[in-house]
Amino acid sequence: MRRPRLEVSDVFHRHGADWRRANAGHVSLAQLQVMSAIEQCRSAALGGHVERCQDCGHSRIAYNSCRNRHCPKCQGAAATDWLTAREADLLPVGYFHVVFTLPAEISPIAYQNKAVVYDLLLRTAAETLLTIAADPRHLGARIGATAVLHSWGSAITHHPHVHMIVPGGGISLDGTRWVPCRPSFFLPVRVLSRLFRRLFLHGLADAYTAGRLTFFGDLNNLRYPTVFAAHLAPLRKKNWFVYAKPPFAGPEAVLAYLARYTHRVAISNSRLISLGERGVTFRYKDYRRNGRARYRTMTLAPDEFIRRFLIHVLPKGFHRIRHYGLLASATCKTNIARARELIAAPPPASDPPEHDDGLDAGVQADHRPPCPCCGGRMIIVETFERAGAPRGPPSPNAGVRSATP
Repeated sequence: MRRPRLEVSDVFHRHGADWRRANAGHVSLAQLQVMSAIEQCRSAALGGHVERCQDCGHSRIAYNSCRNRHCPKCQGAAATDWLTAREADLLPVGYFHVVFTLPAEISPIAYQNKAVVYDLLLRTAAETLLTIAADPRHLGARIGATAVLHSWGSAITHHPHVHMIVPGGGISLDGTRWVPCRPSFFLPVRVLSRLFRRLFLHGLADAYTAGRLTFFGDLNNLRYPTVFAAHLAPLRKKNWFVYAKPPFAGPEAVLAYLARYTHRVAISNSRLISLGERGVTFRYKDYRRNGRARYRTMTLAPDEFIRRFLIHVLPKGFHRIRHYGLLASATCKTNIARARELIAAPPPASDPPEHDDGLDAGVQADHRPPCPCCGGRMIIVETFERAGAPRGPPSPNAGVRSATP
């Protein structure tokens, strides 16, 4: 498995120690743990094992992955496992992609109160969809949705938004039939936007009244109720951004899309171009432009690049992938079976696995690639502990890759 020319870990290795010293006392434990995990990922520091081909005897060292959900190198296998568990839940209907975005005025509050505001964002986006879909004036049905929180823009800036993947229809409120949505149209965006705005602002005000929000730095004055109320007042009339994309071309396209979005981190290693005296250069999309002009490059000083990457570290235990309505974990299997029955779709080949979004933080399956020499099956012949080394050398020119024992 070929290693990318440049990785986020390279930036941390070269500039991380200086950044830690310069920001001592202003970095959370979670952020320090993410830095350490990425620096040690797929290195001897985490231990590993030796694999040997059953057919030709070729051997290679495979170092352990850090399994941190913020690590750019650890999300491919995790996404594969997660998607395998979701495949049996797909219905033979069109799927829509709906995006709920917080306005810029809320973004700083969200950054200083991640657990509260991110949770509120996910819950209110889901409630908005479920409420409008259940309204007889619109769809008049119970629907399901998978929500994925992203906190970044393409330039690694703080830009909280939720991607929701929604089947194009639902079970009627009396449970007797499948109610499809209109072709190429799910729910009215303007109605979604207004309800989302009302529910979120109401929930944010409740959190403030309950003392669940904290403010510091430039937001320190928001501690005063009159200032907080004045800050939110204009947002009650502002148009909030809700975007509904056209439906996907079948369940396979849904899986392909989810593969790109569910386990994405703030920036992938493939977007990095160079690390030099000027800083870190990477690719990004400028959504204010169209066509080829949208694809641009940006160079950030190493300390700014590290700062931007770490502002997207999530609170410990926070679930950024959630299922709602018909897809809620507790009743998903029953609801999917009923929906298939109403659509007259064939049942899946086997029962779908229970939802377990803990795969965000780890890998469950064996992802060892075949032997690079003959394509044979690689088996583990030796393991070694953290900071250890194998007893014997691997084959000459053996590749080094991740291990997930």
